[in-house]
Amino acid sequence: MIQLFAKAPLPGQAKTRLIPALGAAGAASLHRRLVWRALATTSEASRRLGLGPVRLWTALDHHHPFFAECRRAFDIELAPQPEGDLGRRMAAAFAEPACPAPRLLLGSDCPAVTPELVMRCWTALAERDAVFLPAEDGGYGLIGLWRRDAALFADMPWGGDAVMVATRQALTGLGWRWSEPATVWDLDRPAELPRLEALWAREGSAHRPLKMGEARPEALDYS
Repeated sequence: MIQLFAKAPLPGQAKTRLIPALGAAGAASLHRRLVWRALATTSEASRRLGLGPVRLWTALDHHHPFFAECRRAFDIELAPQPEGDLGRRMAAAFAEPACPAPRLLLGSDCPAVTPELVMRCWTALAERDAVFLPAEDGGYGLIGLWRRDAALFADMPWGGDAVMVATRQALTGLGWRWSEPATVWDLDRPAELPRLEALWAREGSAHRPLKMGEARPEALDYS
């Protein structure tokens, strides 16, 4: 199964570090587009791999109409993230079924991730216990597991630049084999917005993220 974490696009609560550049409404709008893009990416990878529907783990407002629109558009599963820190919520995403099975979990703010890269990560689990896409800021944008252990999620410095370092130490301590097919960047700060625009410009309008309820966006728009 391929899974995705996403907050509801609530102004003032989504992509808050982009508010100085885009305003609360603009940051929430961009968040919607990033989630939509991530769902398009993961759903395409899941289809090509012959897997079931993507599961979207929701946060902030589990009944937000945006999530219902996502379910209709991509035929996904919806599940509420539990309370607790990021580690507890991530552990819950890998807790079922009782028998270990391969699963991927992605965030929604790594726009450079492609279906092909997601498929590479899934394929890597055929020979490894875990797979990661480290992020340039020191975290990671994707985690995939065959096995489970609380050491990967407990007492991690979430939100800092040492998450991947601490995770590698935990993996080594467990004696697991893991793969890191690529390093990705995430969209977290205003300084990264030109990088996003350059990415979308290279892809062309036909490949820019879809807006909710639209077949194709006409222009890059944060409002």
